[in-house]
Amino acid sequence: MNAQDILRQLFDAAIAAADPESCLPPHMPPDDGGRLIVIGAGKASAAMARAVEQHWSGPLDGLVVTRYGHGVPCERIEIVEAAHPVPDAAGEAAAARILAKVSGLNAEDRVLALISGGGSALLAAPAEGLSLADKRAITAALLKSGASIGEMNCVRKHLSAIKGGRLAAAAWPAPVLTLAISDVAGDDPSVIASGPTVADPTTCADALAVLARHGIKVPPEVAALLQSGALETPKPGDPRLAGGEVRLIATPRAALEAAAAAARAAGVTPVIL
Repeated sequence: MNAQDILRQLFDAAIAAADPESCLPPHMPPDDGGRLIVIGAGKASAAMARAVEQHWSGPLDGLVVTRYGHGVPCERIEIVEAAHPVPDAAGEAAAARILAKVSGLNAEDRVLALISGGGSALLAAPAEGLSLADKRAITAALLKSGASIGEMNCVRKHLSAIKGGRLAAAAWPAPVLTLAISDVAGDDPSVIASGPTVADPTTCADALAVLARHGIKVPPEVAALLQSGALETPKPGDPRLAGGEVRLIATPRAALEAAAAAARAAGVTPVIL
């Protein structure tokens, strides 16, 4: 076996470790024939939705938004495509529909959230008092600034009506099970896709500090909303998020370990830095 073949085996092993078809089913809720409401966002969300369809026999209703070109055929879960990394009107409309789908639920309803990288841009629901144009301009400026993904998501959470735990809060009192594919260092669920179903430990003051640190100017009305605290997100301990659960079904580390195992099988000693 030549070096190119070995490298291909390593690559395939890493990709397989994050393939929703294999890594998602073990984390599904019990299929007791009951109704399941599926929502989600991210570059892998459509593939995740298809895996759910293949392993759920009961009533199924859902909507997920993925990046243009990343949709896959699904029969019971609607797939919408939108722009990434700078949000567009399709992402804004999809986010509004997802919020509407989980509104008015009760404690007996079950919500399954499928979250993966890219969800921040794809869930483009501006917070009250903001416009999509505001979010587009600020996102573009953050992308050019060199801000880390954690810094970017801190700002985006506070400018959103759906991220930073607000999606789970909208679904309350229905419990939300989140299945997430991590694309961030450290695998912090509150950072993956800006944590739409996870309590946010950052604050409006943190978001303002990120903007100041990178010299990003925002419209005066946006700055005023952040300074007033009107855009604050649900925090750890918020009772609306108490019934939620997050399961990381695939991580960068797991993909590296899978590639390392393939290397050892090929007689190569791997080193993970």
